[in-house]
Amino acid sequence: MRLPLPEGWWHLRRSLASRVTLLTTIAVGFSIAMICLGGYVTVRHQLQANTDESLLKHARAVASDPSLIAAMANGNNLVPVWALGTSDVRAAVLEPSTREVHIPDRSKAAFPRPGQPEWAVAAGQAAYSIRTIDTRGDVAYRVAAVPAPGTGYGLLVAQSLEPQHRMLVRLGIVMLAFGAAGVIVSGLLGWAVATGSLRPVRRLTADAERIARTEDLTPLPVGGDDEIGRLAQAFNGMLVALAGSRDRQRQLVADASHELRTPLTSLRTNLDLLAQADSSTDGGGGPSGLALAPDQRAELLADVRAQIEELTTLIGDLVELARDEPAAPAVEAIDLPDVLDHALERVRRRAPHLRWEVDADPWWTLGDSGTIERAITNLLDNAAKWSPEGGTVRLALRLGVLTVDDEGPGIAAEDLPHVFDRFYRAAESRSMPGSGLGLAIVRQTAERAGGSVTAERSPYGGARLTLRLPGAASPRPAPIGDRVS
Repeated sequence: MRLPLPEGWWHLRRSLASRVTLLTTIAVGFSIAMICLGGYVTVRHQLQANTDESLLKHARAVASDPSLIAAMANGNNLVPVWALGTSDVRAAVLEPSTREVHIPDRSKAAFPRPGQPEWAVAAGQAAYSIRTIDTRGDVAYRVAAVPAPGTGYGLLVAQSLEPQHRMLVRLGIVMLAFGAAGVIVSGLLGWAVATGSLRPVRRLTADAERIARTEDLTPLPVGGDDEIGRLAQAFNGMLVALAGSRDRQRQLVADASHELRTPLTSLRTNLDLLAQADSSTDGGGGPSGLALAPDQRAELLADVRAQIEELTTLIGDLVELARDEPAAPAVEAIDLPDVLDHALERVRRRAPHLRWEVDADPWWTLGDSGTIERAITNLLDNAAKWSPEGGTVRLALRLGVLTVDDEGPGIAAEDLPHVFDRFYRAAESRSMPGSGLGLAIVRQTAERAGGSVTAERSPYGGARLTLRLPGAASPRPAPIGDRVS
């Protein structure tokens, strides 16, 4: 179950500097608390150990003097200060047979009442005992008991822990004050470090917001080679990619508008001519000077149909090339010679005046059969367009490499680097039909399939276009679960 956050917590979550400062303060505060607690416990334990050692040492020194023990038992002599080591240490004699406590100094406050451990030591049942006893006045005493050899008594010494308690209280106050000051200082330093370290991030955020607002894709200045610097470099790389994509989009729109203008203008002219011819007849049906003969009308309609087909093909090519990402086709194993046969059958109907020589070895590739067939069809159409009447187009498929050789004029050296660019048309082809998108679609299809396409001079005098597609000479085996035994 998710617990609701306190009101106002989202303000801290909104600011990374606030979160860094909070976490730093918590970490430093916890460390200071552990150090102070460890120091306090260590000092307290050491003070008690020193007190115990001093009490036992002086108790054994007094107990080793039988005359002094006897005098104390009679109550007519006080233990000298030099024997007990300090004036705040008090002594008493325990008589185990009568359970009587002999306290020489009766002018002082009530002596701590001995218990079973002290009586056991006086009776010789234990070597010594030392413990803390609280009196009725809420004063704690550290009490040590040792036997007095040869006397039948036991010696009890006690020292008030009040000075020790006062010192520990002062120590706790000092540690608390310095610890709080340390937490405050660490919080301020953490805030200063966080805000200073995140200043480049804030600048990068402001630049990103400015770019989103102004669409200015100029790369940002990069300073340093730390994580922020690498982030800025990656951001600049993204800006360069976005700028390139926008430039290609603008170029595509400009080229498309230029290419669409010609068929649309011609189509409008022909339609206007047909409209004028239809409206030129008079009311009696006699043709005027603008009337068209039946053969002229049929020729004009054929031109309109051709222009509509050209416009349809151009729009389809533009849609194909305008995709930023390929569509999600059904990827399947494709028999490349079979696709080549289908493409060749279509092109033969459009170019019956050519001879086609085909030599294809088995080859299977993965991809969309429709897209690959269209790319191969574009290669064959290009060869048919440039081949002379009665010429021969030679097709060879070897290990996934399809070569198309024609007997046309070939490709000029200055045109070779650009034949696969969008809307690029050589000077010789500007009077011929076409949009300059067919070979660009071939390159796009090849790259999406993991292959490539190149152009060069053909040994038969024309151009040679080579399409390479990855694959294998046999189809990929089906998964074990799909095999039929």
